[in-house]
Amino acid sequence: MPFLEVKSYNLQLSVTPSGISEQLDAEGNVVHFCWFDGMHDSIIIKSEAILDIAPFLAFNFLVHPTSCNLIPFQYPEQQRPMLSLYMEATPISNALFEYGQRILKSVQSNTISFLLQLTKQIHIDFSLEIREVGIPFHANDTFQGKTGSCRDLSWMQIQLLRNLGLAARFVSGYYYIEIEFPHYELHAWVEVFIPGAGWIGFDPSNGIATANMHIPVCSSVHYENTMPVSGSIRGDAHATLSTNLHMEMMY
Repeated sequence: MPFLEVKSYNLQLSVTPSGISEQLDAEGNVVHFCWFDGMHDSIIIKSEAILDIAPFLAFNFLVHPTSCNLIPFQYPEQQRPMLSLYMEATPISNALFEYGQRILKSVQSNTISFLLQLTKQIHIDFSLEIREVGIPFHANDTFQGKTGSCRDLSWMQIQLLRNLGLAARFVSGYYYIEIEFPHYELHAWVEVFIPGAGWIGFDPSNGIATANMHIPVCSSVHYENTMPVSGSIRGDAHATLSTNLHMEMMY
């Protein structure tokens, strides 16, 4: 049984669309594409899902081939074409690259130990801030400022990993924790492709590997492809977006 299964899903729109289609994008994400005619003052999108979450062992795998246990390594030849986009890196500063190299050296270049320690170290060394709007900062800016939102820290980690030859992608979703006064927002984290394991998640905001309380909505080679709502309007108009997220455990 998968650790996360969608038991039911419901999408409601306050305006009846002229058409709507459900499709998979090029990276396997489910997308609802809607189009509307006429004049409208507002559109309310209500999305509800019930998930069945099971216990999950994040490291129930063997790295294969064994040569991939040490960084740097070469992905198996048959995987390289499929992973090439996830390995295209933006140039980063020497300081950020050396930061990763120091951590890599401290774990004797072991792949899994490095990914865990890097994720933990970013959590320790950087201050997490709440920034509800705006695209992620450049990796160098986040590193220099030693602060950032979840998407800033994730994008920085992705660029460092790609510069070290690892395939990494941006994940957008939700992180559920039971606290007295919860305030949930969209969350971002990183997934790295490890031969023998597949895509493994790491959350630099919390310094942990992801498990069953990380609920992915979409993942992509670039953060621009993970927006929960995007679109365009015609005519002389402007738009504002507000959101409200509620999550609870059903026992």
